[in-house]
Amino acid sequence: MFASILNTCQSFLSHLKEKFKKITRPAAAPLATGILSDLPRSKYDLIIENAILRQQLIVLNRTVKRPKLTSSDRIRLTLLARLTNFWPSALHIVQPETLLRWHRDLFRRYWKRKSKPKTRKPRIPQETVDLIKQMAIENPHWGAKMICGELLKLGISVHKRTVQRHMRKVRKRNSGQNWATFLRNHAQDIWACDFTVVHTLFFKPLYIFVIIHHQTRRIVHAAVTTSPTDEWTAQQMREATPWCQRPKYLIRDNDGKYGHKFKYVLESSGIKDINTPVRAPRANAICERFIGTLKLDCLDHYLILHERQLRRVVNEFVTYYNNSRPHQGIEQAVPNRFHEPPPSLSNKPKRSIVSKPVLRGLHRSYSYSTTIQ
Repeated sequence: MFASILNTCQSFLSHLKEKFKKITRPAAAPLATGILSDLPRSKYDLIIENAILRQQLIVLNRTVKRPKLTSSDRIRLTLLARLTNFWPSALHIVQPETLLRWHRDLFRRYWKRKSKPKTRKPRIPQETVDLIKQMAIENPHWGAKMICGELLKLGISVHKRTVQRHMRKVRKRNSGQNWATFLRNHAQDIWACDFTVVHTLFFKPLYIFVIIHHQTRRIVHAAVTTSPTDEWTAQQMREATPWCQRPKYLIRDNDGKYGHKFKYVLESSGIKDINTPVRAPRANAICERFIGTLKLDCLDHYLILHERQLRRVVNEFVTYYNNSRPHQGIEQAVPNRFHEPPPSLSNKPKRSIVSKPVLRGLHRSYSYSTTIQ
C-alpha cells in the first residue's frame, strides 16, 4: 500500500516538473510569422538584412561569453543599417539605440577629420618649447597663465593652450604635493605603526606591534602580546617615546586597538595622528613592508610555541635589522648607521672578515675582524 502511494507521488512530481519546464522554456519566434513578415519586403531589403545577420554571427563566433565588437564591426553594422528600413528588427546582439549612438560617433569623427586644417601654422621655435618645459619642471605649482606671464616678461608671446600642451608632456596630472611627496619631505619627522598576528602551534593568536622611523627605516619599538587592548597599545607608545624622543607625525590604520587612551598619549606628547584612508594599500607601505620582511625572512622559518619564544625571536631580528642588515630603501645603508659617512669602496677586502650567525644561523652578519694579524 505504501509502495503504491509512493509511486503515485513520484509520478505526480515528475509530471509537475515537466509542466514547469514547458512553462519556463523561452518562447521562440514562430517560423510562419517570420515568413509572413518577409513576404512584403523586397529582395534588396532581404539581402541587406542577411548581411547584417551574417556580420553579427561572425562576431558571435569569435566570442565565448559576451560578444565583443571591434571598431570595424561597429562601422560595418552602421553602414549596412543605412541601406534598409528594416534594420531595427535585424539587430539581435545590440540595441537599436546603440547603433544610433555609433552612427553619431562616426558622424562626429568624420566631420572632425574633414574640418581639420590641411596646412598648419608655423610651430614655435624649439628654444621656446624647451623654456616652457623647463619652467613647468622647475615650478610645479605654476599654471599655464603664470608661465605665459613669465614668457611675456622675456618678450615671448605664446598662447595659453600651447603652453598647456607642452606642460602635459613633462608634468604629471597631480603636480601638487601628493602623499608620496609628503612622506619624502617629512620623512625625518614621521613614524608609522602597525599590528600583525602570528599563530602558535596550537593556533593561538599572538600579536606583534611595531613602530618604524620613515627616514632611517629604524625599528623604534617592537612588542608582543596575546591581548592588544587600548591600554596596552597606549603603554607601548609611552615606552617608545622616552625623554622627549617623539616624532611630529604618526601614521596608523583605523584598527580598533587604537582607542581613546592611545589618542590621549599622542595628544599629550604633541604627535599629530594621521589615519590611513580606506582601501589605500600604499598609505602605510613602509611599515607594512617591514612586517612582510619580518614574516618572510624570520617568522616563516619558525614554529612558534609560546609568547616568550616569539618575543625573543622578534627582538633578535629587530636587533639584526637595525644594526647589521642593509636596506634597499636607504641606498643599502644600515638603519642605525644612516647618518654615518659611507665607507671608502674598493673591490677587495681590507682585512679578514668575520661571519656572525644570527637567529641560530638563519642569517649571518659580516664585519671586519678586530684582531691584529
